[in-house]
Amino acid sequence: MVSHETQEHHGSHRELLWSDDHVRLQGIDAIIVPTARHPAYLIESAGLAEALGCTLVTLHSKRWTSADKAAQRLRGSVDLIAIDVPDPYCLALPLWHTGSYVPEKVFPRLASYPRSDLSAKRNLGLMLSRLLGWSRVMFLDDDITQLDPDDVRRASGLLDTHNAAGLHVCGFHDHSVVCHAYRDAGGRQQSFIGGGALVIQIMRARSFFPEIYNEDWFFLLDGDKGLQSAAVTGRVVQYPYDPFRPERARVEEFGEVLAEGIYWLLDQHLSITEADRRHWTGYLQVRRQFIDRVMRMVHSDGGLDAAEKARRLEALRESLGRLRLITPELCESYLRAWHGDVQAWRHHIDKLPTGLDRATALRMLTRPGAAPLHWAGPWAAGRQGRSAPMRTHCIDMPVPSR
Repeated sequence: MVSHETQEHHGSHRELLWSDDHVRLQGIDAIIVPTARHPAYLIESAGLAEALGCTLVTLHSKRWTSADKAAQRLRGSVDLIAIDVPDPYCLALPLWHTGSYVPEKVFPRLASYPRSDLSAKRNLGLMLSRLLGWSRVMFLDDDITQLDPDDVRRASGLLDTHNAAGLHVCGFHDHSVVCHAYRDAGGRQQSFIGGGALVIQIMRARSFFPEIYNEDWFFLLDGDKGLQSAAVTGRVVQYPYDPFRPERARVEEFGEVLAEGIYWLLDQHLSITEADRRHWTGYLQVRRQFIDRVMRMVHSDGGLDAAEKARRLEALRESLGRLRLITPELCESYLRAWHGDVQAWRHHIDKLPTGLDRATALRMLTRPGAAPLHWAGPWAAGRQGRSAPMRTHCIDMPVPSR
């Protein structure tokens, strides 16, 4: 059992991972960076790609960035594929049942704060990797820094025997609102691996990133078999962010409940198949007790001034309010839909051709009838004609039935 366990919370899931720094160093084919920030945030990942001699794929959306801006900002020596990512319904991805039936008041991931396309970008990266015949790729967030090429090579070496290898995220820890409050108030909380710095073996990657908070924890699962073979090595540092925004708490809670509830079972060497209505009935009570305890810890924390204490308590109340809307039936139904989506994703990727040239592969990333993706990079000159503004029209797609 994990040493960070309490009656209401497992503060670490690291015992589920293999850890070994003494492995052969192995290169990778590409670094894939979903980004919505200014292209200046890509400079360090571009340097890492050059040091590793691999391709850098940047997936752009929102107002602060674009493929053209990235191509202009980064050195021409970077083997760059910069892609402007349109609305996810324009992309040649399956239509997820998991994202179509959960009440918006419980599951606002696709509504506001703002609308997130992170999962779609990562799934697009998986598709592109298969189409191009890449074997080892790294997913890297644009707010990760202090990147050591040998740590990445070491993680890639672990793929000889594992499906995924994550790097320790140090500095500002990547936790949910509740876990940040718990850690800051003195609780024992350790980061797990995740999509922010994750090297994967593409041909053994049979899972996808659902449109939910903790999507990377779901990606690491192997259907209902449990956790894929995964390891941890090296270290990176994450830029600080504000973890106590009320809207963040509202967005996170459903995904936090599902992921922590599943990994709660895995920590005890139990199966995902045991995540039935009885399990969720008990776990939702445990979750409420944990948030109540964290609120008491924050309230009694003498190191916080009154304003900061009130701000954190407000965020925790938002988590607790959203938790009250989550039922055992909803959790069970979501997992049933997720299992169906895993099968749909496997069918989807098994049909993809591989070993294509880049221009052909990029054309296959959008649905029939949708505008082609706009992409940029030193290699792209003359392959898609002049760099015209991306057309944004997308055909309307049906929403899957429940």
